[in-house]
Amino acid sequence: MTGFLAETDLSANRIELARRRAAARGYVDLTSSNPTQQGLLFPPDILREAADAYWTTRRYNPDPRGLPQARESIVQYYAARPQPLRVERDDVFITASTSEAYGLLFALLAEPGDNILAPDVTYPLFEYLASIYHVELRPYRMDESRDWAINPTSLYAQTDERTRAVLIISPHNPTGMVVQSAIAALTDLGLPIICDEVFAEFVYRAPHTPPLGALHPGVPVFHLNGVSKMFALPDLKLGWIALNAPASARYAERLEMLNDTFLSANTLTQTMLPALFERGGGFVGMMRERIRASLDLAMAALSTCDGLEVRAPDGGYYLFPAVRDWPGEEEDLILRLLDAGVLVHPGFFYSYTRGVHLMLSCLTEPTRLQHGLDILVKALKTL
Repeated sequence: MTGFLAETDLSANRIELARRRAAARGYVDLTSSNPTQQGLLFPPDILREAADAYWTTRRYNPDPRGLPQARESIVQYYAARPQPLRVERDDVFITASTSEAYGLLFALLAEPGDNILAPDVTYPLFEYLASIYHVELRPYRMDESRDWAINPTSLYAQTDERTRAVLIISPHNPTGMVVQSAIAALTDLGLPIICDEVFAEFVYRAPHTPPLGALHPGVPVFHLNGVSKMFALPDLKLGWIALNAPASARYAERLEMLNDTFLSANTLTQTMLPALFERGGGFVGMMRERIRASLDLAMAALSTCDGLEVRAPDGGYYLFPAVRDWPGEEEDLILRLLDAGVLVHPGFFYSYTRGVHLMLSCLTEPTRLQHGLDILVKALKTL
């Protein structure tokens, strides 16, 4: 079995090459998911004061599950969710990022050659991680005609004797689907669920994001989240895994051994975490309202295009509209839009090849978003 990099084509695709050429003349980028590039900066005074508490009492006392006070703040966060999830402090594992959390869980749950079920609309990160751990991702279907709901029949069809877990993103990237009620197939299969909730605080059509462990209390569920999306702090690099009771009883000891092997999460950010939860709510609320207003803006603009079918997302901050009756390749459409002065992503970047789709981010700074939407709508009406 060859290594991950040896099997991966690292050459730039046509869209990336065209983007580099277009940089000289300029274009509006509607794909950014980096809040620090879009004017969303967590209050520096809170960060400074939270960090000061670390420097004055600095000690390195590593805990394989994470600093107790940081884990306690995560416990309180889940207890305060609109649909609470009961977890204990020892049910929480702090990691350097959600990406690392995925790697730990792939190593925990699967051996090389095993498979994990994942949505057929998939963020590229998962394919890379699965390749690193030599795990197969088997796509289950998300039904576009039912607002991207998980297709239960495909869950059954894709499961075999080597299936070890189901990966769910709620709110989903990029469709915005939120799992709002229990799915009988997940209970029937009884497989561990890895639930990525990094967009949980940002709902649009859904009233809130229920934790999967609250919807499926009898199934092992690992909840993944972190400060990157919630507090717009991708540079501070802190994530966590919160286990419901069945997951903790079955897997916590082995997960502790894996996390202890790396001890990647830095002590500074762990020390700061309680203050982020305690004092960061106002910033999160502001960010939530800005994203909601941007989604309103984008929905209104895109709905004027007869050639687009745009669905209001349950949550998150992306839109994934379908382009009706485009006669050519999806890639050609993206290139023509870039020539017009706006960059969006194609559906095939997310492994989705049914029809033609565009992905745009409503995290984009509002003035820039409006300008990009004007270009996009004009181009789509004239192509």
